[in-house]
Amino acid sequence: MVVIKKQDELVWKKRTTREQWINWFYWLIGISIVLFAWKIISDKTVWFFVQDAPRQAADIGSRMVPPKWSYSLELIKPVWDTINIATLGTVIAMIIAVPVAFCAARNTTPHSTVRIVALFIIVASRSVNSLIWALMLVFILGPGVLAGTVAIGLRSIGFCAKLIYESIEEIDANQVEAVKATGASNLQQMIYGIIPQVLPTIAGVGIYRWDINIRESTILGLVGAGGIGLQLNGSINTLAWTQVSTILLVILATVFVSEWVSAKVRGAII
Repeated sequence: MVVIKKQDELVWKKRTTREQWINWFYWLIGISIVLFAWKIISDKTVWFFVQDAPRQAADIGSRMVPPKWSYSLELIKPVWDTINIATLGTVIAMIIAVPVAFCAARNTTPHSTVRIVALFIIVASRSVNSLIWALMLVFILGPGVLAGTVAIGLRSIGFCAKLIYESIEEIDANQVEAVKATGASNLQQMIYGIIPQVLPTIAGVGIYRWDINIRESTILGLVGAGGIGLQLNGSINTLAWTQVSTILLVILATVFVSEWVSAKVRGAII
């Protein structure tokens, strides 16, 4: 018994030592990557500007006070454009994302090839930031609200479709089997067995993405895609810092209201 116990202790010690070496090896790789990235950033950084940054920030902050409250009346239409960009972009995304999600889910896809194409659409949409979509669409469609709306829609397709198709794959198969046992067709199984289970998720994802799109659409104007970002970009370029502070406060208020609305709607739906 003593010999067996000592052998077990030796095996445990060897295993522990091996695991420690593996952990140290992973830590060494991680630290090496961080140091390498820091060297690249350090070589391409003008440290004089970094040292002067606190003084510049304090100077700009003093110029932004007090905000130019009279300028807020001119921001009503840009804010309305921003809300419309987020709303229409979300609607476009959901119209495309729902069928893409059903094609991507393993239990609802008509064919494996269709699933691969759907997953490619999801990855492609999520890989490109909305600001980059807007930058490309401004050159294609011209500057304005339309480019911003399409950019928000293209960016949101992958996000919404991913969450929805994961929800589809996690449905209760017993409900679908019960519908199938009545002699229902594939379409009827979809309508009565699957959609009722994922409908709350679809609604919740749509509201959640709309909330995110409100925030993202505020900066699309920096590349000419409409919304309040146009006024922000113009005020920064003309060094009108009191207008900049007013715009930032209006954006903060808009995001706060959108958060409150989305929370209330999600609470009512889910």
